[in-house]
Amino acid sequence: MKTVSIKPQYVCSREMILDIEDDGTIVSAKVIGGCNGNLQGICKLIEGLKAEQVIAKLQGIKCRGSRTGETSCPDQLAQGLKSL
Repeated sequence: MKTVSIKPQYVCSREMILDIEDDGTIVSAKVIGGCNGNLQGICKLIEGLKAEQVIAKLQGIKCRGSRTGETSCPDQLAQGLKSL
């Protein structure tokens, strides 16, 4: 298992910390900053899923609150997972 730190860009969250099994299964996730309740919910929902499943579900989600309006915390999580 490895621990991964993702530094999102253009959104309110500052860091995403994930424990990922060698087969790509997300064991745990935590987000620092951002909309706490929503991000806690997303973290619980992605636990037990493969990174590829999370990417497929979350990439492309946009948030008007992001600095560009073209991304979101979920999208940044997907982008971070894609870069692994």
